[in-house]
Amino acid sequence: MIAFIFGACSSKEVYTPKVVKDDWKFHGSSKEKIVDVSSDVAMLQNRKVLLKDGAIEVKIDESYRLLGSSDGWIISSNIDGKLSITFIEDESMKKTFNLKKTIAGASIKDNILAVLFADNEMALYSISNKSLLVKIKGSTPIVVDAKIVNPYFMNGLVVFLTLDGKVVIVNVKLKKKLRTVIVSSEDHFNNIIDFHVVDSKLIAATGYKILSMAQKETRESYEIRDITYNDTDIYIATKQGEIISLTPDLQVNAKVKFPFAHFLGLIFYKDKLYALEKEGYIIELSKDLQKYSVYEVDVKDGYVFVADKMFYVDDEYISLEQ
Repeated sequence: MIAFIFGACSSKEVYTPKVVKDDWKFHGSSKEKIVDVSSDVAMLQNRKVLLKDGAIEVKIDESYRLLGSSDGWIISSNIDGKLSITFIEDESMKKTFNLKKTIAGASIKDNILAVLFADNEMALYSISNKSLLVKIKGSTPIVVDAKIVNPYFMNGLVVFLTLDGKVVIVNVKLKKKLRTVIVSSEDHFNNIIDFHVVDSKLIAATGYKILSMAQKETRESYEIRDITYNDTDIYIATKQGEIISLTPDLQVNAKVKFPFAHFLGLIFYKDKLYALEKEGYIIELSKDLQKYSVYEVDVKDGYVFVADKMFYVDDEYISLEQ
């Protein structure tokens, strides 16, 4: 069986800033801690769902894992391949699918359910009659990073972000695979961990490489911890403690290094970039990375969920609202 593993590294040296400007004042505690995280949602201890703009009343069934939020639905599944979708605005609207094998990710658009299985097989289903529309084989990975990206719907296409470092584009109407693009070809932890569209370019990344794809394909190698975006730029945090700004063509705008920093997440908010560091720091950077200030904040060990303007860690939150 495929193993879902959170990547981690250990080092005897830790990030120690030369100057700490102040304590970060905008933080607090929640009654419930986070017990599961997907690419765009988290599950609390009471099994309620936390979206990027706050908690909702939808609860995930016992033994089910939260997969994501898509087109107004919350998607979850169990290890045996039973998939459940619940409509956020009306919890009585609920459907189940018995897909018979472990699911890694899923998304919904109108009447189409796109599923990425843990063996890297891809499939489209009709939600209304639960019928299989198309199935595409993939190469089974040995071990993957926990950051799995759900399928992405775009202009009549479904973009599958695979567990072996590929982008697979499927035409929904034709029920046909149109294109497969390799992002990277590592043996382990090679799944796609992030996907975004910037300036009409498809940006996909594994833990080892980032791809920009439009009329041409461009790849650059980085050991990536996290990625965020604004309207025109890409920001990556690396395992070497760097924060790098890239154009949509992957040209370097600027970079800054924080020796031994272990970044837990990045958020671009109100024209500034914020990085959460494991030892208990918030680094606030200018858009061009030329200026920054370091603030101290308590950070626990636990699940990390990065929202639109909040870092959630275990049962605490750190707000960027000032």
